[in-house]
Amino acid sequence: QVQLVESGGGLVQPGGSLRLSCAVSGFTLEYYAIGWSRQAPGKEREGISCISPSDGYTWYLDSVKGRFTVSSDNAKATASLQMNSLKPEDTATYYCTVLMECTSTVVTWADIWGQGTQVTVSS
Repeated sequence: QVQLVESGGGLVQPGGSLRLSCAVSGFTLEYYAIGWSRQAPGKEREGISCISPSDGYTWYLDSVKGRFTVSSDNAKATASLQMNSLKPEDTATYYCTVLMECTSTVVTWADIWGQGTQVTVSS
């Protein structure tokens, strides 16, 4: 069974930083991409970042580009999301998410994600 377990969320002031972590089991990261999605209260889920297992290509939603950094370690079966310069609009539940493709031309999200970790950015 595929399992993804997120951790690292919390309450932070605007301009602060958080690092989210994801432990993966049940599939091989070498063959499947991994990324992060989020869902704010009352809004639909949106993909925010992914990383390719082949060449390390990364994709970011425009609103987080330059502030967030995604990384993965295939050997350790983990993924991370470093979030800097956080804004109130970043407040959401963040999910580690499996992707079928994460390339410069195609980003395809799978319906597989973890339980989520809450990130709240507030003064």
